[in-house]
Amino acid sequence: MELPEISDFRTLFLEGAPLLDVRAPIEYRAGAFPGATNMPLLNDEERHLIGLCYKEQGQSAAIALGRKLIDGQPKANRTAQWQTFVQQHPEGALYCFRGGMRSKIAQEWIHEATGIVYPRIKGGYKALRNFLLEEINASFAEIQPIVLGGRTGAGKTVVIQQLQNSIDLEALAWHRGSAFGSHVTPQPSQIDFENNLSVELIRHRAARHRRLVFEDESKAIGSRHLPPLLYEKMSHSPLVILETPLQERIDNSIQEYVTSALAEYQTQFGAEEGFKKWADRASNSLQRIKKRLGGVRYKKMASRLQYAINHLKQTGNPEAHEEWISQLLTEYYDPMYDYQISQKKDRIVYSGPMTDVLNYLRSI
Repeated sequence: MELPEISDFRTLFLEGAPLLDVRAPIEYRAGAFPGATNMPLLNDEERHLIGLCYKEQGQSAAIALGRKLIDGQPKANRTAQWQTFVQQHPEGALYCFRGGMRSKIAQEWIHEATGIVYPRIKGGYKALRNFLLEEINASFAEIQPIVLGGRTGAGKTVVIQQLQNSIDLEALAWHRGSAFGSHVTPQPSQIDFENNLSVELIRHRAARHRRLVFEDESKAIGSRHLPPLLYEKMSHSPLVILETPLQERIDNSIQEYVTSALAEYQTQFGAEEGFKKWADRASNSLQRIKKRLGGVRYKKMASRLQYAINHLKQTGNPEAHEEWISQLLTEYYDPMYDYQISQKKDRIVYSGPMTDVLNYLRSI
């Protein structure tokens, strides 16, 4: 029986089809796609052993070793996992690296166990990845970015999240975009970041959103890098400035870097251990910018931070963080912003408070 292949990748991503990734875990961690679930045919050790056999003895010997390693209970367990997936996601598809032997074997075992003819991706992961890379370039040729700027803590992400024609780059990169911007869980791989961005661009183009709003970013968000074509285009695009009073920026920063960040850590590690890990992260983040702060200013700010951490632990009230965050904003981030915005003045097309900025961006 000839088992079906899917080659309409655009529809696959537009519909958000569930994807069954049968590659080894090490391959999946290096890069995958939105909506993909890893249920490997071969684990990392099995893949390694079969690869060595292939190099030393050829394809036939490698296939024979593969059957020996996974026949019996491993086959039954893996087929049972796939059966559950395909029954829960009948509209999905599966893939391996190149759409070859591993995905064909998975298709056959699924069909034998369930009678379900489950499609595989033609060309596998490699074809999907190439498609998304091509789509990134095609998208950048069509879209017109509008860049949203503003001082640290202004609430730019709040604006981005309220617009239909926007892409939240910091959410895709899983980083808040500052020295204190890391989350409790790691950033996605660079490949995952690019794949997710490409899918977002495909969906916006399908919705005929030609003007897309992006937050003003540097070349990197944490350790993830913007595609050079996007960064270059954003660097020459119209700039809208969100103006927010200092006290509101302080409040926003406390909410983001203290309250929300602490909640993440405590959800992950429990109340006591989570507090300790969050406090260490905050102190280490400040330590990383010590040289740029200067020794005297860093010492003063670190002392205020430690006092605020102790106060929060004793009282549960984050109010003591206002002092060091105010200093961080006005003496560290604001001077950098003032310099950067002086280089971009000719691109500014609008500035104002949040309500006005939202109305302006929706109007265009």
